[in-house]
Amino acid sequence: MKIKDLHVEIYADGAVINDMIKAKESGVVKGFTTNPSLMKKAGVTDYVEFAKEVLDKVTGLPISFEVFSDDFATMKKEAEKIASLGGNVYVKIPITNTKGESSVPLIKKLSSEGIKVNVTAVFTLKQTEEVLSVLKPGSKNIISIFAGRLADTGVDPIPIMKKAASLCKEKGNAQLLWASCREVFNIFEADKCGVDIITCTTPVIDKLSLVGISPEERSLQTVQGFSKDSKELGFSIL
Repeated sequence: MKIKDLHVEIYADGAVINDMIKAKESGVVKGFTTNPSLMKKAGVTDYVEFAKEVLDKVTGLPISFEVFSDDFATMKKEAEKIASLGGNVYVKIPITNTKGESSVPLIKKLSSEGIKVNVTAVFTLKQTEEVLSVLKPGSKNIISIFAGRLADTGVDPIPIMKKAASLCKEKGNAQLLWASCREVFNIFEADKCGVDIITCTTPVIDKLSLVGISPEERSLQTVQGFSKDSKELGFSIL
């Protein structure tokens, strides 16, 4: 199966504007996500200016920007400001603050105001159900389940993603996003689970060109790569 044959949409996860422009021009990427960690890594120093530049250079596609505050009153103000930046903007709200207090009441308020939310750092079906229960009927939102980070703990994320996808389709007020994608194969797994969106970092997106290459050809490429590196090292065994 080829990438173009999949139903799941690929979003680019990052904060390097040149990478985002390249991703859009590829035609494969259908949206974007960002987060504070990626912004820190990219050296972003002015959040609002960064967001405005992204919206100016990467137009016409959905994009998620995350709130930074840890108290819900300030978080609400940040969300309203972020949402005002553009009609294609989704506001990322973590499922809890750092104290473990639920963001669900805030999510309910924002949704009632017509703000599109991307509820992030979700790991359980209970969290998914709680969010779906407060989102405005017929509204457009995203629920991001961190399947990759869940797998890091030794838990198989597939059953959770399948059930969550079913719940989202039943309610009709949120798309399900597979977050923390680790490898290209996760895109195919997400598609089989009925997930709507998977967000991928640049290294994963760069590997999409490998899809369809035979195992034999990939084997040869690997051997050739090892050979090239060994020659450049100049090592000698004999």
